[in-house]
Amino acid sequence: MNQTIEKATVLFAGDSGDGMQLTGFQFSNTSALHGNDLSTFPDFPAEIRAPIGTVAGVSGFKINFGSVEINTPGGKVDTLVAMNAAALVKFQIDLKSNGMIIANINGFDKRNLRLAGLDESRDLLSEARDAGFHVVEIEITKLTREALKDSGLSTKEQDRSKNMFTLGLVYWLYNREIEPSLLFLKEKFKSKPDLLMANTKVLKTGYHFGETIELFSNRYTVNKASLPAGSYRNIAGNEAIAIGLISAAAKAHLDLFYAGYPITPASDILHELANRKNYGVRSFQAEDEIAAIGAAVGASFAGSLAVTASSGPGIALKTEALGLAFMLETPLVVINVQRGGPSTGLPTKTEQSDLLQAIYGRNGEAPIPVIATRSPKDCFAVAFEACRIAIEHMTPVILLSDGYIANGSEPWRFPKASDLAAIHPNYAKMNEAYLPYERDARLVRSWAIPGTAGHEYRLGGLEKEDRTGNVSYEPENHQKMVLTRAAKVNEIAHHIPPQEIDCGPETGDVLIVGWGSTYGAIRTAVLNMNKQGISVAHLHIRYLFPFPMNLEKHLRNFKTVIIPELNNGQLVKIIREKFLINAIPLNKIKGLPFLSIEIEDAVKEQLKG
Repeated sequence: MNQTIEKATVLFAGDSGDGMQLTGFQFSNTSALHGNDLSTFPDFPAEIRAPIGTVAGVSGFKINFGSVEINTPGGKVDTLVAMNAAALVKFQIDLKSNGMIIANINGFDKRNLRLAGLDESRDLLSEARDAGFHVVEIEITKLTREALKDSGLSTKEQDRSKNMFTLGLVYWLYNREIEPSLLFLKEKFKSKPDLLMANTKVLKTGYHFGETIELFSNRYTVNKASLPAGSYRNIAGNEAIAIGLISAAAKAHLDLFYAGYPITPASDILHELANRKNYGVRSFQAEDEIAAIGAAVGASFAGSLAVTASSGPGIALKTEALGLAFMLETPLVVINVQRGGPSTGLPTKTEQSDLLQAIYGRNGEAPIPVIATRSPKDCFAVAFEACRIAIEHMTPVILLSDGYIANGSEPWRFPKASDLAAIHPNYAKMNEAYLPYERDARLVRSWAIPGTAGHEYRLGGLEKEDRTGNVSYEPENHQKMVLTRAAKVNEIAHHIPPQEIDCGPETGDVLIVGWGSTYGAIRTAVLNMNKQGISVAHLHIRYLFPFPMNLEKHLRNFKTVIIPELNNGQLVKIIREKFLINAIPLNKIKGLPFLSIEIEDAVKEQLKG
């Protein structure tokens, strides 16, 4: 029976070598082409080479897609594809009470049970069935091998294609077309005809298996979403950041120089930009984090739009050179794709625990603008805006993203180049006497490009004399320069948009304040509660330092302010200190994003109290 549903959440899970990320990404792209709104959450194992078959080595990809507005990768899962016992052990808790498990029963033998840390006598699938789940048992590995028995490929090579069987089967189950994935395979394996044949055949085999074997009582249709008119593409957060940086450089008529050192989950920004030489991008993989930001500071001094990115401990290593860029008052964008910490922490898990570091984490008085993205598609606009602030206000800017945003994806209605505002560098005027620390009405100094006659000036981290830029140890000058640099950054608040309520009433009982990747979960929770008649609103802060001028007004329009964060309470400290508002923290520090129901339950409990 074919059943039309508004939305569905599917989770592909298996060993890190089972190709679950590729499977999920292909299903996401196909759903985007189908016209669905969607949100994804790739869940990578923390260990690079976790032992095969273990729970620590499970890789998952979650996608929530629908014909309605989608803001999160979903809460409980409708369909879990479990390629082995470890995948079911890790993710069964995420299934809805009547959810479906598509199990590759070849991954549930005694060996796989033992690798998953279970007693070999356990029958996980029968236990799941007794618990009320709809279990569909399929010999995916065996059927893949049968489809490829005459291919000439080794058994190991054949098994690498079993993710395509899974993809084809789930395409059939949710009425997806397989043509986009056939085109993808044709491009991916154009120089390897044997692998192209194998993956194509297994994808079709999985699709037709669902068609011919009566294992499913229902087949599901999720219609197109009513999205605003425009051209769309599915985009991941790091990819959107890269495109935003390229666009900002073009609008400022500057070369883009990116220096980075590989670190999870920021590395994909470097990968994306390294492939964009045709847009005049110069990318540099440095030997370490310090060298990366040092090169970026040099490129900025030389007249480029300079960018560097890192995560976790990599940002700590960049701190000294970031202070240098602040002292020089030179444009620089530093992207922090946050992950669980401290130290090496949780490299593949998400967290929002670097906010206090971004705002306060430098020696001396060194206030730097901080701006945060809220979703994968928002990364484009925020990267563009970070560049605008850095260039037009001659300052380093910190852009905060996180692992959830960086690796997640959603449909993006991309703008035309003509829709983007121009960015205006504050160049020193030719044929005029030049003083490097003379300022305009915004307290912004001018940018002199090296090699310009008459525009030479002294470079370095020592305190500068007002206007001349000479080294100065005078107490009065130091205080004046410290206060002037701070005032320049505070002035940026007059050149950013006013804060708006995202959804809900303008005044009322409860205001939920968020920043960064909590956006989708908060919005979903607030919309649900508004439907229930609960007076609650959502405000999401993009500009974290300095704050928008009207933020306090919004905060004081509500009796209670609740701040959900993926940390132990950082924005809540800043709000309390700056506005003397007794904001209530709601913290989660598990390496996982909030579920909307967690926020909803917390608000209802607060109202009850």
